[in-house]
Amino acid sequence: MKFGVVVFPGSNCDIDCYNALRDVLDQDTEYIWHRTKNLGSYDCIVLPGGFSYGSYLRGGAIAKVSPVMDRVVEFVESGKPVIGISNGFQVLVESGILPGAFLRNNNMKFICENVYIRTESISTPFTNLCGKGQILRIPIAHGDGNYYVGDETLKRMEENNQIVFRYCARDGEVTDASNPDGSLQNIAGVCNREGNVLGMMPHPERCMEEILEGRDGAVIFKSIINYLKGGAVNG
Repeated sequence: MKFGVVVFPGSNCDIDCYNALRDVLDQDTEYIWHRTKNLGSYDCIVLPGGFSYGSYLRGGAIAKVSPVMDRVVEFVESGKPVIGISNGFQVLVESGILPGAFLRNNNMKFICENVYIRTESISTPFTNLCGKGQILRIPIAHGDGNYYVGDETLKRMEENNQIVFRYCARDGEVTDASNPDGSLQNIAGVCNREGNVLGMMPHPERCMEEILEGRDGAVIFKSIINYLKGGAVNG
């Protein structure tokens, strides 16, 4: 299997994602420059965090028109897995691949800290090795992570089991105090209706080794590997 990490001008977590997959998990991984127009050799695409195009207009708003994104849309339509992390999540939303919109953090500040997230859905390629309700400690680093959708869209997402992660307290309780950016209903990660695309604001690639004070992010990438090897997605 082969992973591709997309690199936009301004990406700054592409190296972290590459290290997580290639060096920690020993997976065949390549960088994909944003002008690439052929993704046929890859089994999973990663849209990393950072500030694509400096986020000068809006997070992900310019990256969505990069040539590679047309190919990412086709990749998604083929049913292959795509994960967007932080700014990568914003790119997926701006591209219409995932529902919603991002607002400024409710405290109007950039936040960089470890948070807890609760696994709401294990029926995805990205969480099939997680337990239902499993709590992960994963860092965030964003200023525009306040996720929002309208009431009707939220209702459909809940019906389709598209809420994958929620910010929570250490004990798993979902509270206002455990919501770092003001996201609607503490949403930290969502998938598309088909389940093969995950967007999440926390950075699993930054907690892959004990030297980084935790390995909770590894279960997400290991779930993808398990899925690509033929592992079943939980019903």
